[in-house]
Amino acid sequence: MTSRPGGRSARVRSAVLDATYAELAVHGYPGLTVENIAERAGVHKTTVYRRWGAIDVLLADALDYARDTEWPVPDTGSVEGDLTAIADEVATAFGDPGGRTVPEAVVAAAFQSTRAAESLREFYAVRHEQAAQVVVRAVERGELPAGTDPVDLVRLACAPLYYRIFITREPVDTAVVERAVRAALAAARAGALA
Repeated sequence: MTSRPGGRSARVRSAVLDATYAELAVHGYPGLTVENIAERAGVHKTTVYRRWGAIDVLLADALDYARDTEWPVPDTGSVEGDLTAIADEVATAFGDPGGRTVPEAVVAAAFQSTRAAESLREFYAVRHEQAAQVVVRAVERGELPAGTDPVDLVRLACAPLYYRIFITREPVDTAVVERAVRAALAAARAGALA
């Protein structure tokens, strides 16, 4: 028997994954339970156990679902504008007290579950490849040297933000975002990322 795209199976998956994120926001990874997720999703817990089997499999599927969701790559007309838009999105996602609970819980889960860690790595690999398009365009426009590693530049622009968010727990504002992007671009223009 095959499932119908957009049918009941897709609705159940969507409801359960949405409930997983909602439960993450409330309880974090250690507090995730199949029972609470099933109740929030409006399905029986046996449905969740039958389809996913365990919390880490469920969380991995939620990350996979987010990874496969279309993400609009910025196109401001300049590499600085594009990288600033990407870095600002990171700052916004983790800077909003109401919105950062889920991304922080997902990162924390990756330290506790090998399956979640693999899915998080895959999620970021896809996002970095998508974001790297801004660097490819910049090289084509002559804004950056040929041979600049697109993924490394995206990582370098965002790394200081993640350091402040997860290590020092400092706020990330517009000035921090802009400084991180300028520093990454200076390194790229100097040929350090070729």
